[in-house]
Amino acid sequence: MQIKQTYIAAAAHYDMLRGYSAAIFAKCCFIWYNSNETLDKAFEEKMPAEFFRQGVFFLQNGLSGGFLSANARLRIDIESAGRMLSMKHKIIGVDPGSPAACAGVCAGMYLTCINDLPVVDIIDYERLAAEESIELTLCADGAQCGKQQKEFKISLTKEEYEPLGLNFETSLMSPVRQCANHCIFCFIDQMPRGNRKTLYFKDDDWRLSLIMGNYVTLTNVSDREFERMIARRVSPLYVSVHATDGAVRKRMMRSPNSENILSRLTRLHEEGLAFNCQIVLCPGYNDGDVLKQTLNDLFALRPECRSVAVVPVGLTAHRQGLAEIQPTTAESASAAIKLIDEFKKNHGLSDFVYASDEMYLAAGQELPTFEECGDFEQIENGVGLFRRFEHDFMNALEDLPTAPRMREFDSVSGVSIAPHMSRLFKKLLPYNIKINVHPVVNDFFGNTVTVTGLVTAGDIIKQCKDCLNGEALLIPHTMLRENDVVFLDGMCTDELAAALQKPIWRVSADDGYDFIDDIINLIERNA
Repeated sequence: MQIKQTYIAAAAHYDMLRGYSAAIFAKCCFIWYNSNETLDKAFEEKMPAEFFRQGVFFLQNGLSGGFLSANARLRIDIESAGRMLSMKHKIIGVDPGSPAACAGVCAGMYLTCINDLPVVDIIDYERLAAEESIELTLCADGAQCGKQQKEFKISLTKEEYEPLGLNFETSLMSPVRQCANHCIFCFIDQMPRGNRKTLYFKDDDWRLSLIMGNYVTLTNVSDREFERMIARRVSPLYVSVHATDGAVRKRMMRSPNSENILSRLTRLHEEGLAFNCQIVLCPGYNDGDVLKQTLNDLFALRPECRSVAVVPVGLTAHRQGLAEIQPTTAESASAAIKLIDEFKKNHGLSDFVYASDEMYLAAGQELPTFEECGDFEQIENGVGLFRRFEHDFMNALEDLPTAPRMREFDSVSGVSIAPHMSRLFKKLLPYNIKINVHPVVNDFFGNTVTVTGLVTAGDIIKQCKDCLNGEALLIPHTMLRENDVVFLDGMCTDELAAALQKPIWRVSADDGYDFIDDIINLIERNA
């Protein structure tokens, strides 16, 4: 039994070393292990001759060379091989007229392999399905998957990168990976209790980073999975770095796997894979000299390291039992901005590293100009968010018709950005549009939270119920979750409208063109 386990572990480990092609070798070992076929027979039926020779050589010579030196690795690799070979994905729909539909693939079937290679998730699927010649390994019943005699294959040809037309139960074709860290600054840990469960889910999935631009820590990515990322040429990634000093990062993230971030970013750099970085600045932890060293380390990884955003830590009033962190003050924010400016000056930079809008607002300083925000590659971290909105807003005014009569509306925002929005909305007055901006103090999370996206319906009701003079209340879309109708405190827009006795109009909060379009459409529909 131990010998057979060793073969399986070797197969899994070899797959890590050699990439896609080695998955065939792993599957052969798995078949042999479960069927008691001779190893040679399994190989001969499933592997090209040259690869067979490479595989046997590895088994004969690699095991004694220290590839599997620890029992822990043996167990891990056995488990990894099993997971890889048991993947099956239910097809819930097939697009009419698609290559898969024309080939006879039907909803209810399960996909296991493409061109004899296991499909782990959407990353594998999209890479393998991009080919012109495709052979799908399927089974009609998920319970039958993995039993070779129950599987069947369908071959088809299509244009390169033409979608197969298969739809699966989940967008990633596997569960979203949860965060394995215990960061001292985690915002979810600072949430008040009693809200809907989805608000407390911590995702940390590199696939969402690739697809949606989510920032990830890479701490829950094994060496084997990291090699898969390299093999799949995933780029660009969005990485929460915080500090390149491993000891500092471990202290902040409280994860045993957090110390190797610089080596992994260096590997991405060597492989020519692009990434953007985020630093959540916690006074007393990763500011000052630590921040300077982090910026120097990331600068050395250009051009693959495209940009770095430095954002102030967000602290709520619900930190009982959590690590002590000093809040961001005007002084600490100013010091961070000064350090960043000096770093850019010393390296002759006009871009690369940016302090977020929130950092400037905390410091009481003027926001950078539109031109100083680079290509807005760090817009998701709030870098240049207002300036881009302002720029697009002013351009969109050229197409804004003047209302036949004065139309007055109310709008709400976080405390920090309210003065800027109020000044901007005054540009609408010549067009017979008046928008009153009401800054909402965040009682739900705590007064230190000042951003618009975290304003709740309950706070709006308490603070604005008796001071709304417009015909409707404009709600920035960033306040809403779950199909754009639910606030973070669980209240719906209909409930807010009933409490305020005002119509609620959802408007764009990050695109000035969309905002003006929203205003035009809403005025026309409510003439």
